[in-house]
Amino acid sequence: MNSPAPPPATPADIAADNGWYRALQTRDARFDGRFFTGVTSTGIYCRPVCAVRTPRSENCRFFTLAAQAEGAGFRPCLRCRPELAPQALVWSVQDASGILLQQAVRLLDAPDTWDTGNAPSEGRTATVARLAARLGVSDRHLRRIFEAALGVSPLQYLQTRRLLTAKQLLTDTPMPVTQVALASGFTSVRRFNAAFAQHYGLNPTQLRRGGAGPAGVQVATLRLAYRPPLDVPALLAFFARRQFHGVEWAGDADTPVVRRTVRLQCQGAAGPQDHTGWLSARFDPTRHQVLVQTSDSLYPMLPQVIRRVRAMLDLDADPAAINAVLHASFPRGDGLRVPGAFDGFELAVRAVLGQQITVAAARTLGQRLVERFGEPIATPWPELTRLFPAPAVLAQAPGEALGQLGIVRQRQAAIVALARAVDAGQLQLQGSADVTATTAALCALPGIGDWTAQYIAMRVLRWPDAFPAGDVALQKAMGVQAHKNPARAAVAASAAWQPWRSYAVVRAWAAGNATGSAAKAD
Repeated sequence: MNSPAPPPATPADIAADNGWYRALQTRDARFDGRFFTGVTSTGIYCRPVCAVRTPRSENCRFFTLAAQAEGAGFRPCLRCRPELAPQALVWSVQDASGILLQQAVRLLDAPDTWDTGNAPSEGRTATVARLAARLGVSDRHLRRIFEAALGVSPLQYLQTRRLLTAKQLLTDTPMPVTQVALASGFTSVRRFNAAFAQHYGLNPTQLRRGGAGPAGVQVATLRLAYRPPLDVPALLAFFARRQFHGVEWAGDADTPVVRRTVRLQCQGAAGPQDHTGWLSARFDPTRHQVLVQTSDSLYPMLPQVIRRVRAMLDLDADPAAINAVLHASFPRGDGLRVPGAFDGFELAVRAVLGQQITVAAARTLGQRLVERFGEPIATPWPELTRLFPAPAVLAQAPGEALGQLGIVRQRQAAIVALARAVDAGQLQLQGSADVTATTAALCALPGIGDWTAQYIAMRVLRWPDAFPAGDVALQKAMGVQAHKNPARAAVAASAAWQPWRSYAVVRAWAAGNATGSAAKAD
């Protein structure tokens, strides 16, 4: 049954939303995902880049989150597809409530949590209670913060994320409906169908019968949008310089593709279960999209694949907010992103190997590690032949074997300790992990210091304000290497770049010499 159309916006609403309406008229991709437009005459909500005729301003209501639009009774547009939009990340609020909200949203955005929101009402209450307990607050306080800041409850936010993900899988993949329901976090097809009918007025299969989905296609092609500008050649060059042969391959401006082998683990009925395969992510700069294809072995894990590819390519970055802080210091860096990591453990091992040596030397050591401990895998591309070693494998790696690869004892101990912590579940290296607790846990491991922890926070935990102050190249770029304590001087000089210091680091590396008053501060 279709939800009733929300009431029309008031004149005060329209006056307040004039800026958004102008952005809607221009279909400016820079605003994609920063707001959604609910059209009261149709009951549909759209992205600002939607190609349909612009509705009249008095028929528009504007929302900063898809969950807000759905909570107001609007249904997602089948043409512009709100599920493709980049996420809206709010990092500027630094008070206690804002930080708590950020942590909660990061957890709810992680597909690993989506299987907790499908139980009856008492189970849903337990879901909020578990999330609140993980954050160290009461469930009532968590709901209050969500509703005050976002206008929706944690469960409404989670339900929208799961439904939109299911919508994308139904439209872009040949996955059976049952598999889509489970992958999206629903415990049964009955609940899945009921949620679709209640929120969208549709049966899930209608998305395919209407011709939107490639039901006859045997390879999934997932579309992931991003906000321009994005310097694709710079991002590809970063990955290419660090790639391990057999595990990954990055193209160039003529072939804007990143491909890699994949290992993902999920908790099955019989315990942890590995899903291995491959993915290919091709940039389409004219449409501001990345087209992702995967092996069918990864279909049950596609929500996790989507989440990790978005993190790896930094597709949810908001250049307008970042450039407002950094452009004066780095006028040529507006399109640079923070390269992420598909596999947090893999990146952490890379960081350990890269301590106090060049990128080329670290790549050589990593290549030897892959060839000695990695598993073979079949893919459509000859350049992809191996999986990066699993944590369980490196946790048992003999020191003698690591030494034969040229890895010194201190880094041997760090790699083994890191692998054991990850394999035992004591360390979560993913975007939803608590930054403070995770960096502290990393520094507690033998052979891992602040530089490594901050580098991992920047690229794995996706923390936009990470700052590896001890990085020699960064200190040189900032012009502070001659100070008695260059790391302290770098921290002091970086204050004006908060909360986007991770992006400042990438821009400083690229520029080779940071400019502006912040870089010159003592």
